[in-house]
Amino acid sequence: MEILRVEGVRKVFGSGPEAVVALEGVDFTLQPGELMALLGPSGSGKTTLLLCISMILEPSQGLIAVNGKETYRGGWTRGLDARRFRRENVGFIFQGHNLVPFLTVLDNVALPMTLIGVTKREARRRAAALLGELELSHRAQMLPATLSGGEQQRVAIARALANDPKLILADEPTASLDSERGFKVIGMLKKIARQRNAAVITVTHDERMIEGFDTIRRMKDGRFESPPPA
Repeated sequence: MEILRVEGVRKVFGSGPEAVVALEGVDFTLQPGELMALLGPSGSGKTTLLLCISMILEPSQGLIAVNGKETYRGGWTRGLDARRFRRENVGFIFQGHNLVPFLTVLDNVALPMTLIGVTKREARRRAAALLGELELSHRAQMLPATLSGGEQQRVAIARALANDPKLILADEPTASLDSERGFKVIGMLKKIARQRNAAVITVTHDERMIEGFDTIRRMKDGRFESPPPA
């Protein structure tokens, strides 16, 4: 079963002569284990697309289905608890990390699990295991501000994986990192996709980072520039 289906998605900000079309007729699908790189200049619609897919921003029209469930078809799916669905199915890695500054690394990773009803003890156990996978066990009791940029990004990745989502969205995950750390972060995303059979979309300006991705799409003015290579 495909992890993501996007059909004819359009997003318009404002109305009348002041309207700005951010997305115009975007179509694609992602399969389990598939990695897609999304390239394009600032303002081309990349982040807007991720926000629509993740149910943070409502599209203007189109269809979006995540992990077999329609989330949007001309409007949000009636009766769907968007916050819970997102927490259970979508892992979002923000460019700015967005870690909770007063929580330890361990509790930052455990937080998404407690929000869907996992007991604190079990959430912290699972969080500790994730931190171990990402070689951060020695930082578990530290506050985010004491970590390097690369370490904070790995914590953000661990948090995004906390509820074992089938769709992982990464918005410029290497923007604040040097090349060596950037390659490590991208390597982790590749490994995660393959091992967990998850689909990954990574937005990046750095074409050096996309080696080994299954699909590369370029956006301009809210559209994909051309079909992906066969």
